[in-house]
Amino acid sequence: MADTCIECDVAIVGAGFAGALIANELSKTRRIKVVILEAGKGIPPNINEYMKRFYNAPAKVPESPYPPELNDADGNLRDPAKVAAGRPTVLTLSGSNWQDPKQSYFIQKGPRPFTSTYERVAGGTSHWLGTCLRFVPADFRMKDTYGKNSSQFLFPDWPKDINSQNLSCHYGRAEDELGVSADAAEQRYLDIKFPDGYIYPMPKIPGSLLDQRIGDALAHLTDDDTKFLEMGKPVTEVKVRGVPAARNSQPFRNRRACAGNTNCIPICPIQAKYDPTITLNEATNSGFTDIMPRTVASEVILENNRVSQINYIRYEGDTGSRDRGCIKAKIYIIAANAIETPRLLLMSKSGNPNINGVANSSDMVGRHLMDHPYYVAWGLLPDPAFPYRGPLITSGIGDLCDGPFRSERAAFRVDIGNEGWNFVVAGSAFGADPNVTTLDFVNGTNASGLNKKETSGRPQDRDALFGTELAFKLNNLISRQFRIGFLVEQNPDPENRVTLSSTHKDALGLPRPEISYNISNYTRSGIVAAYKMKNLIFRKLHATDFTARAADDPARFDELVDGSIVPLTYTGAGHIMGTYRMGDDPNTSVVDSNQCSHDHDNLYLVGSGTFPTSATANPTLTLAALALRTADSIVDRFNK
Repeated sequence: MADTCIECDVAIVGAGFAGALIANELSKTRRIKVVILEAGKGIPPNINEYMKRFYNAPAKVPESPYPPELNDADGNLRDPAKVAAGRPTVLTLSGSNWQDPKQSYFIQKGPRPFTSTYERVAGGTSHWLGTCLRFVPADFRMKDTYGKNSSQFLFPDWPKDINSQNLSCHYGRAEDELGVSADAAEQRYLDIKFPDGYIYPMPKIPGSLLDQRIGDALAHLTDDDTKFLEMGKPVTEVKVRGVPAARNSQPFRNRRACAGNTNCIPICPIQAKYDPTITLNEATNSGFTDIMPRTVASEVILENNRVSQINYIRYEGDTGSRDRGCIKAKIYIIAANAIETPRLLLMSKSGNPNINGVANSSDMVGRHLMDHPYYVAWGLLPDPAFPYRGPLITSGIGDLCDGPFRSERAAFRVDIGNEGWNFVVAGSAFGADPNVTTLDFVNGTNASGLNKKETSGRPQDRDALFGTELAFKLNNLISRQFRIGFLVEQNPDPENRVTLSSTHKDALGLPRPEISYNISNYTRSGIVAAYKMKNLIFRKLHATDFTARAADDPARFDELVDGSIVPLTYTGAGHIMGTYRMGDDPNTSVVDSNQCSHDHDNLYLVGSGTFPTSATANPTLTLAALALRTADSIVDRFNK
């Protein structure tokens, strides 16, 4: 039983993008009293603590600036069973420890690793990149567009009243709220449309030298070059377009313009990039929104098939005091991401161990877990392109993410990285580039793959340099490094799912998420197409390919490509989707088009967990647009 219970109009679990946007809309539009339960620490007065933690972290992974600490006092990774609000980290999702419950917060059942992470702090998506792409129209109608002639097609359509046209207004509001820099004329491709005269809040961020180099290389192609894309028409040019980003290209709402620190992930040191703490501050300053930090929702309670309260546990430190309480409201919103939301729903039994959790009459809660499996390749250009100038990504290739091929294989979108070989050669010994390459040529090692000479087929001694010779070598090599990444579409599979561990708990005694995950032949075929596109880009750039796949990588798989066996792999994009999807049919979905539960009319489940399909665009802008649409629906309910 809860010791104390607070009351409000709307209770929200989670202070990320969706929770923050909805709280702010309700506070400023209708003066509705909102309380947010946040599992992590509250909003910091500044980012100094985060920056200090980042500078001192031995591994500069996306989670390193943010609490809780990754390592214990002895420098070892902390046991997730001893952490009150646990989270997955990059350090525990690869190699041999991905299935070790003393290392990994997720209890991974495989057969392949799920390798995306998230935070458990207020506005816990601060380590996001900032990419704000709209879906292309076909993304909302995959079954109708590409599934008519295929009995094996596994994609559903989105609800009838969710499409690119109906979301256009909400997309615009989301772009204004997040502060997106882009050029609307450049973003009109694959039938994406904008209202007449529409302009983004800020001009686009200029492209990098590498962006320009790749654009020039792909400007003149032959049908033979691009036949593998199966676009249904000849492709003789592949455009490189600027990527819309929630990053200031000029001063905006009292935030500075991007200074090109190339550190968007894990943290923008000058806060030129939007994060949800900005909107949370607006909401709390209104006087109608309160945030309860270090408060973990533990159970959703039902009465007469409606939510009557949410129980929570408040904690002070992982081994400190625990207080139990509850919150009562008229409307309840779960905005805890696509792992933690189904976890909470499945934990909620209302005293009956035999029921299947809250909002789960369809047995769809936790199912259809999706990401964008991220295929990464890196190489060395013949001439300098000077990476590490500007944000991590300024441009990409999106024109290839829709076409008739989608009836048979996954689409992909291409990111063009501005950070050289930074994370792709990361290792526990040396960190990431440019450190790895630098230490190779100081110590005569070869972790980067660059410090290797051969004469007549026989390896010679590796370089160990200093002074002018070292500086010349590094200037020559690092200035020519580049990488590209492919966000590959993943089809929804009911066996890719989040359930509850029956044996492993966190420090609050709550079951940890159990993950079952695989990638289908449809998605693997998309990765193969991405590999072929990588080869085309490298060939047109006259680049040397240094892409390497570790033999023990649990995400590795081999494919037959043009008569040869090719080792491929993927990593997580951080785009966790699909585990409580929306739909018109309550038997095959969890929420309706307003993200309201089919089962309980005062419960909303928001975020990218409601996505029926993954598309190839980063999900944040669509997530935000849907959150604003849901806020409108809730305001209408209070106005009646």
